[in-house]
Amino acid sequence: MSHGVYVAGMGLVCPLGEGVPGVVEALRLGEGAPEHVDVAEGFAWPVHRLPDAGGAWLDRLVAHVREVAAQCGGVDPRADVPLLIGSSSLDAGFEEEGGAPAGPFAGDLQTFGEAVAQALAWRGPVFTVSTACTSSLNAVLAAMDLLQAGEATQALVLGVELRNRFSVAGFGAMQLLSPQHARPFGAERDGLVLGEAVAALHLTAAPARWRLRGGANIADGRNPTGAQHDTIVAVCRQALARSGLQPADIGLVKPQAAGSPANDAVEAGALRALFGTPPPMASFKGAIGHALGASGAAELALLMGCAEAQAWPAMQEIAEPALGVAFAGDGPLHPRHILALSIGFGGGHAALVLEDGDA
Repeated sequence: MSHGVYVAGMGLVCPLGEGVPGVVEALRLGEGAPEHVDVAEGFAWPVHRLPDAGGAWLDRLVAHVREVAAQCGGVDPRADVPLLIGSSSLDAGFEEEGGAPAGPFAGDLQTFGEAVAQALAWRGPVFTVSTACTSSLNAVLAAMDLLQAGEATQALVLGVELRNRFSVAGFGAMQLLSPQHARPFGAERDGLVLGEAVAALHLTAAPARWRLRGGANIADGRNPTGAQHDTIVAVCRQALARSGLQPADIGLVKPQAAGSPANDAVEAGALRALFGTPPPMASFKGAIGHALGASGAAELALLMGCAEAQAWPAMQEIAEPALGVAFAGDGPLHPRHILALSIGFGGGHAALVLEDGDA
């Protein structure tokens, strides 16, 4: 028997503030600007950074993780509740500060997860998911599997991506970054801009407003740094099939749309192939940056927050007409079903369908 999976609470810390309602209001007002970060002598790139509260990297990790968990309403860390953590850069910032390789991290995924779990005094099982930009969305899909199978009645999913120069330098060396700011689907888009975020989603088997209807993940290594048209269509169709829905049932799409000249065009073409005329789009990376492994969880929280407040991001860029997509505007929009996409390095393509029980 398959059990339903719902969202009981959500938390977010990102460059626009703490807490989903405040961030949604900042999005509505069109706030959000990156600052340039020096990664080496003569090399600086824009990054959407969290406010600098001072302190060591590990202290900031602990503080942010505790904050987003508290925003979820206080998840009881019982021994039977799993914690799933999605991250791409893991402890890179800690290592840059001169952290000892043997402690608190030992150079593997699980020790990072254990440090996060220790911050929450977590007693249940801990899983770390690191699949590049799809990390926290894949963590949500894994948590869904546990709840649908009846192996747990609730779970906490975290997306964690904190500042480090390694990620910025790597994307810059591959010539994937914009020198100014990201323009998702924009005619003048010239690359993505990275960002920091820590997000939390409390999933439960108990009915709530937001239900996770179904999702899918496909790894396609034909283009390790880019999106694949047919794979985007396939992963969306799988997510819809597992949700018992058709493309016509989707009223809003949250695309990857990071501002890449090539990948944005591939994604838009795949969405046209899937929908004909795609539904309105809700895009967040122009305002908060691309939070890599944390982006899936952070943008899911913002999707639900925007829908609840009926306040969609104020887009500063007009979508390129040739792409055939349009952003959600200021008017009322009550989509019952929302399709969220995440695409990452290594050929990861993930999709999830959200259902709004109040729509």
